[in-house]
Amino acid sequence: MGLQLRDKVPKRRVEAKLRNDRTTAAMTNQVWAMDLVPDQLATGRKLRILTIVDTFSRFSPAVDPRFSYGGEDVVLPLERVCRQVGYPQSIRVDQGSEFISRGLDLWAYQKGVVLDFSRPGKPTDNAFIELFYGKFRAECLNTHWFLSLDGAKAKMEEWRRHYNEAPHTAPSGPTPNVAAERLGTIRPPLSINGRKISKIGGRVANSPTLHHAG
Repeated sequence: MGLQLRDKVPKRRVEAKLRNDRTTAAMTNQVWAMDLVPDQLATGRKLRILTIVDTFSRFSPAVDPRFSYGGEDVVLPLERVCRQVGYPQSIRVDQGSEFISRGLDLWAYQKGVVLDFSRPGKPTDNAFIELFYGKFRAECLNTHWFLSLDGAKAKMEEWRRHYNEAPHTAPSGPTPNVAAERLGTIRPPLSINGRKISKIGGRVANSPTLHHAG
């Protein structure tokens, strides 16, 4: 009888690291930052939103809301945007269950991406995504009622496109789209149905958890 070999997958196959030798990104797609942020529909049903930003160009390749997220759910939109704009060398994440999952671990290993974990209880370790979240919260989440998941996706995508067209260094500096384009990142479409994306209006809701759309 021949020798039977059983496939065995190691628990940790990716070159992961805990923050110890971080350096400032010097090019696009060198370092991304990623996080999951909470919100809700007008009905009260909870949402979780995957947010991703390039720490060098400030370009955001994805803002993806869902009702729930597991490790495999993170991989799907992440792989989609990587095929569009390229794979980062590393991604800064916290130690939430979705980011330490086997599914994301295996994806990172296969793609040669380092998962760079923040220290527990140290949100400043991932300051870029915290700054992005603050802007996203103030300009989108706090200015809209989301009546459905599809409606939330549409409003958040419109905000993301506007964000990528606005400068985030100095008023005369390049926008994230321009910076990414100059450095070789594929530029996403900048219009919907042939119409140029305009700045989102709306008034801020009085409730800190329910959001109003103009």
